[in-house]
Amino acid sequence: MTRLASPAELEQLRNYIVSQRRPDRQWVAICLGTGCRASGSEAVSAALRNALLERRLAAQIDVVEIKETGCQGFCERGPLLVIHPQNIFYQHVKPDDVEEIVEETLLGGRTISRLLYRNPESNEIVVKEHDIPFYRNQQRLLLAHSGEIDPTDIRDYIAVGGYSALPKALFTMRPDEIIDTIIQSGLRGRGGAGFPTGRKWRSCRNAPGDTKYVVCNADEGDPGAYMDRSIIESNPHSVLEGMIIGAYAIGSHQGYIYVRQEYPLAVKHFRRALEQAEEYGLLGHNILGSGFDFSVKINRGGGAFVCGESTALVASIEGKTGEPRAKHVHTVESGLWDCPTNLNNVKTWANVPHIINRGASWFASIGTENSKGTALFSLVGKVNNTGLVEVPMGITLRELIFNVGGGVSSGKAFKAVQTGGPSGGCIPRDLLDLPVDFESLTQAGSMMGSGGMIVMDQDTCMVDVARYFTAFLMDESCGKCVSCREGLVQMHRVLQGICEGKGRESDLALLQDLCDVVAGASLCALGTTAPNPVLSTLRYFGDEYRAHIHEKRCPAGVCKALITFQIITDKCTGCGACLRRCPQKAITGEKKQPHVIDQQLCIKCGVCRDVCKFDAVQVI
Repeated sequence: MTRLASPAELEQLRNYIVSQRRPDRQWVAICLGTGCRASGSEAVSAALRNALLERRLAAQIDVVEIKETGCQGFCERGPLLVIHPQNIFYQHVKPDDVEEIVEETLLGGRTISRLLYRNPESNEIVVKEHDIPFYRNQQRLLLAHSGEIDPTDIRDYIAVGGYSALPKALFTMRPDEIIDTIIQSGLRGRGGAGFPTGRKWRSCRNAPGDTKYVVCNADEGDPGAYMDRSIIESNPHSVLEGMIIGAYAIGSHQGYIYVRQEYPLAVKHFRRALEQAEEYGLLGHNILGSGFDFSVKINRGGGAFVCGESTALVASIEGKTGEPRAKHVHTVESGLWDCPTNLNNVKTWANVPHIINRGASWFASIGTENSKGTALFSLVGKVNNTGLVEVPMGITLRELIFNVGGGVSSGKAFKAVQTGGPSGGCIPRDLLDLPVDFESLTQAGSMMGSGGMIVMDQDTCMVDVARYFTAFLMDESCGKCVSCREGLVQMHRVLQGICEGKGRESDLALLQDLCDVVAGASLCALGTTAPNPVLSTLRYFGDEYRAHIHEKRCPAGVCKALITFQIITDKCTGCGACLRRCPQKAITGEKKQPHVIDQQLCIKCGVCRDVCKFDAVQVI
């Protein structure tokens, strides 16, 4: 490959790549994101390659390209396989299905019903990917090409328009003009706080000092969140292109991407993207002949949740303990090695090429007055369609959970949704029509955060939820602040006591006081937002706290110290399902006769209730 020396050469290459592709030819996209890999998609891809090779050798089939893509989003249904150009969507594909797919679909043009998506509400079979409600109700910008391109091949990214914003920024826009465009677009940081991106860029550009840095924060530590990982795994060049444009606007020549240690595939793909971009003259010295130099280094995180905070992240890159510092000195003025440093999240950087290409007004037309563009969420928990979703800002929680997510799984009632990760709040059913934007979620006692969204059903104990997330944050606190270090320990102790039936009325006031101290006196956002799970559950689910304290009862049947499982004689058919599954052999009874639970042996695991089809096992 000859290093590209000008925008004209880049366009010539783009035109050549596109000209070599046959839009009418069949090709297969197989998801090889982390989720589908865990379900066996690598074996599916290998089996398909072998099957196609055998038929090509026998001259039975034309060349069918197999494209191993990043995350296609519908993680719960993996391994996923989409046949183009027909857009046929197959789910839960196994290596044993490959021969049938080749014979029936690729050679015969027929679909395989058992591999197609079936709408759980209407039982209707859906053939095409874009007709599935999970996809149809999204607005995909950052994820638009995740299921279409090979993330390890820069030519795929170039073919779909990648690296077209970079020459526009370098050759037709001044740095201040780029920053103005980002400001006018209304883009806000997607890492949690939602600070206006353009304002941060301008502050960094205007900060005194010749050496400046840009940093991409990919230290995604929220339980159940994987948006940043999926973008880097699926389309690493979109992040890199945004970083290069931002570096040019700010006046930086060195960048870092801080990636969570547990993301080996993301690191592999981003490292490959750096190598390819440099080979093609899109990174490094004299980018596209513009005279602008920029390079990027990868830094692996140490596994600490607190390192998602900007100053702790900076300290970690410098080789120091990942601890936050006081906020009166901003990183845009004194960050890495005391130099001006601009730090943005993966999703923020990935939005930049779109804004430069399509304009500020286009981006500003999406979303709400103060929250522009789209938002990415990892929609997990008790929801039918678990996966990675992208929706316009301002969509309601109801639309997101029920239209995109397909509603609550197992036909149970929706109870709450937590947004914003472990430091987010739990929003109740009464607020399902709340718009999903920065201000609305904050007013409701939660936050946008980095995009985690956990759906909870009627069997979720909200006191236990508050206890769980407080325990997580307690373990992840760096310990620098007394308020955070000791306050979270005391909050967890009180919540633990309530869950164990030892709660007192005074505990509710004590929790409120502890939350006020932790939020008001902590140094970084881990501490200042840590009370959100407690405060929001106290606010919206106070009756559950009082039931635990006054009635010594857990309404959801979760807290073991406060529940007893009992088989209702009138409902028990004696089918034996609970008897067979009980790990303690605590259930006895004759076939077709009511069964009984030995309370001395019962460990209250709830398996009996889960397997009973007649609602005969109840909590008392």
